Amino acid sequence: MSKKKDLGIAALCVVISDVVVLAVSAATAGTAAKNAQAELDTALAFLLPESTTFTPEAYDGTDEAIQAVYKGETGYVVETCTDGYVGKVVLLVGVDNDGTVTGLTVRQMEETWGLGAQALTDIDFLIQFLGTEGDAEVGSTVDALTGATVTSKAVARGVNAAVGFVTGADTSSSATTWGG
Repeated sequence: MSKKKDLGIAALCVVISDVVVLAVSAATAGTAAKNAQAELDTALAFLLPESTTFTPEAYDGTDEAIQAVYKGETGYVVETCTDGYVGKVVLLVGVDNDGTVTGLTVRQMEETWGLGAQALTDIDFLIQFLGTEGDAEVGSTVDALTGATVTSKAVARGVNAAVGFVTGADTSSSATTWGG
């Protein structure tokens, strides 16, 4: 009888802890969404510094690399998603109305640690894209991360797609391909 009682108490503890976790999760869901929006707002203002308000724009999806578009007073911030070596590389790219890259940040990636993952923090690599106008090409105008050519090309593809959206240029011919 004591084993049944112990099992009953253990089961009750599990149920109570599940209820507590669900309650905490429900209570913090709004906070998480607010924090995510605040982080996005900060990133948008940083990437297109002369704009103060940003409006999400509808996008028709003709360039599959473009995931979202935010219009500011002086340009756009475009969220892109391209194929890297291991997985998707998601960027936010600021582009002014003249088609010049004003800033970029890597939002998400799953690239190889010590190689492609350097794109998250390698300032010398990322700064090469500032001031470009849809002409970022690894090996020509941009030096690749050492040992991470595919990741470097994924970043270039995302930057060029963002500029192409703003300027109306066709960037489909610069798609990132394995080994290309």
